[in-house]
Amino acid sequence: MSRVERDSLGEVTLPDDALWGAQTQRAINNFAWGGAPLPAAFLQALGHIKACAAQANVTLGALDAGRGAAIVEAADQLCGDALLSQFPVTVFQTGSGTSSNMNANEVLARVASAAGEIEVHPNDHVNMSQSSNDVVPTAIHVSAALALERALLPALDDLADAFAAQASKAGALVKTGRTHLMDAMPVTVAQELGAWRDQLLECGERLRAVQPRLLQLAQGGTAVGTGVNAPAGFSEAFAAALAARTGLAFVPARNAFTRIASQDTAVELSGQLRTLAVALMKIANDLRWMNSGPLMGLGELRLPALQPGSSIMPGKVNPVIPEAVAMVAADVMGNDASIAVAGQSGNFQLNVMLPLVADRLLRSLTLLAGALRSLHRDCVDGLVYDEAVLENGLARNPILVTALNRVVGYDLGAQIAKAAYAGQRPVLDVAEEMTDLSREELSRLLAPLALTAPGVPGSDDEGPGPGQRGDR
Repeated sequence: MSRVERDSLGEVTLPDDALWGAQTQRAINNFAWGGAPLPAAFLQALGHIKACAAQANVTLGALDAGRGAAIVEAADQLCGDALLSQFPVTVFQTGSGTSSNMNANEVLARVASAAGEIEVHPNDHVNMSQSSNDVVPTAIHVSAALALERALLPALDDLADAFAAQASKAGALVKTGRTHLMDAMPVTVAQELGAWRDQLLECGERLRAVQPRLLQLAQGGTAVGTGVNAPAGFSEAFAAALAARTGLAFVPARNAFTRIASQDTAVELSGQLRTLAVALMKIANDLRWMNSGPLMGLGELRLPALQPGSSIMPGKVNPVIPEAVAMVAADVMGNDASIAVAGQSGNFQLNVMLPLVADRLLRSLTLLAGALRSLHRDCVDGLVYDEAVLENGLARNPILVTALNRVVGYDLGAQIAKAAYAGQRPVLDVAEEMTDLSREELSRLLAPLALTAPGVPGSDDEGPGPGQRGDR
């Protein structure tokens, strides 16, 4: 069954049970060649915007209370999941996102009219005091701010805490450090875990630094930033309503022209998401290397066994969570490249790749939040270090001879290391044979735990804390 509706271009045929109207149907017809609808988080942000715009219009006397209440009630349904199926317009549409804005206007007008038994017009009432040009940039900021505050940052903090808990559990456990994938001076397990934790904490600091700009909204600038057709005080009333509705401190943009003409804040946020993706890729790959084996790899730790690893090799178990996290990281890096191109794709007063920015930014936020939760729950909480492997590796690590540099000199130290490696013998035994130092003194100088502390005898870095300088 179908029905016919009319817009400014003429008649359009659309499904009889569709809640959208003529302009949405034109977009469906025009952009039917591929692509998925915009993310639910973006559409729900449109619901928040339409509700708060109606509240602001009622407060300022531009809209009657009955229609305002009906619009808010309909928008509340969009903020849930009751109306999401009524938003079929794809990401790849008009660059301003007008098709999605009109999709919201038409659906909410139809729902509000039915519920309130009063005619609610999509443009005159639902879109009152608004333009797609300020609604869509605002929806990008609102949806990203909510995803960042409610999902990503809590997941990031929880994973950092999980690394701290594992570090506390590890105590004074020592392992061989590695640079260039080659054996290096020892580190404690807690130091290695602490480095991962600090990477995450710094990523959190960077992301939080974006929030003051993310909370500034274009809404009220309407078509080009001047605020034409919006009553005085609209942007302030809107931001106050949205802050009350969401619990986030949204404010009008310092300069609405900037927020409409550019997407610099989205580009900035995406860049920080890319930094988090880079950190997660490094951590995931470290975990994969340290879990490798179980017989011919490093085998320093064991990750939880979550699923069979091969369709042909019985008993094989793979590090599936770190692998999945690494793929998420790669995807986020690609999304960032898309957002960077989209961010500079504006001319004069309007960016014209807004739907792409919205889609890729929310995809990155959602994927990273999920990856952080999974890495925490399914990997880090259950990892176990193999102390025997760590101790055996330390005992046979010729690089421990570095601690003797200031006592026996670099050249003799190199000879000791080569002899220990060639004979696969502990460096302590070889050093006892090749120097006049007592075994007791050598044991003191070569004690792995002591070598992880700042200012150890024989160190090139007396004074600064561990990890503050690179290779020499």
